[in-house]
Amino acid sequence: MPRWALLLPLAAAALLGASLALPMNAAIASACAVALIGAVIAAVHHAEVVAHRVGEPFGTLVLAIAITVIEVALIVSMMLAGGEGKAELPRDTIFSAVMIICTGVVGICLLVGGLHHHEQSFQLDGANSALAALVAMAGLSLVLPSFTTSSDGGTYTISQLTFVAVSSLVLWAVFVFVQTVRHRDYFLPPTNADDEDIHAKPPSNGQAWASFGLLLIGLVSVVGLAKQLSPTIEAAVAAAGAPKAVIGIAIALLVLLPETWAAVRAARADRLQTSMNLALGSALASIGLTIPVVVVAAVLLDLPLVLGLAAKDLVLLLLTFIVGAITLGTGRTNLMQGAVHLVLFAAFLFLSLVP
Repeated sequence: MPRWALLLPLAAAALLGASLALPMNAAIASACAVALIGAVIAAVHHAEVVAHRVGEPFGTLVLAIAITVIEVALIVSMMLAGGEGKAELPRDTIFSAVMIICTGVVGICLLVGGLHHHEQSFQLDGANSALAALVAMAGLSLVLPSFTTSSDGGTYTISQLTFVAVSSLVLWAVFVFVQTVRHRDYFLPPTNADDEDIHAKPPSNGQAWASFGLLLIGLVSVVGLAKQLSPTIEAAVAAAGAPKAVIGIAIALLVLLPETWAAVRAARADRLQTSMNLALGSALASIGLTIPVVVVAAVLLDLPLVLGLAAKDLVLLLLTFIVGAITLGTGRTNLMQGAVHLVLFAAFLFLSLVP
């Protein structure tokens, strides 16, 4: 194991502990930002070690679930802290994660892959399964609350929340079963699918477990440092006069850094299937794991929860899914598809600042 891969997660965890014990100031905030980037670099390295040991698609699933679980903890902790705008925070963060992944992450991967390899391919059966589940989960969680009549203001009743939470968890669990057991071949690279470890010798069990432990330390540090930086982000958003939804976008961007970097590295190495597994799997986990936990917390602790999107965001989400179905509908990609997705990502960011 490279020395930096061992030291960076430990240093980030130590700085996280120091930031919790000391009052936040400009110097500590700057150090936290640097440590966060270092933790992201180390987390991606250790995730790739684990992924190489367990093989596809289990490796990408490990990273997606680990990050999403910690993201859920961050959202719930901020909900419990209360305050103005926290009722919309889960919605804003989930919506931002879906948009960042489906437009930003996918777009960068397709553009980088297209620039380096002209054309790339992935398994269409796996992508179609993931996209269908994502459309259904996003529709139930983020779209329908804006149109139901039993509760006003983009909210669900308790029975409706329970139905959506169970449905999201079931769809995610079925997808994981399909991805890892029933149709694992749908998520393996189109070429050399029978031997995904052909390029290098897999690490030993000891190395894989060590990397898994350091991966968890790195991810906890990433999310913890992101939470420590969140007051600074909120103050900057308020000073700029930007909408409160920008806070959810900032949180999602920080939390998704490890997955984004890992996906782009895979696309550059002509492993677009790994990139698609990471991107679509992360989007599904962002809803399938976050919504049930957030609903349980909201119901048991009587916390306000607004899930329905505004009209502008509904149009952006619909446009993203339509374009995604078209650009990913052949199983072959080039830089044109990447450019289209990145334009949508730019529109999402711009319209978040200038609604």
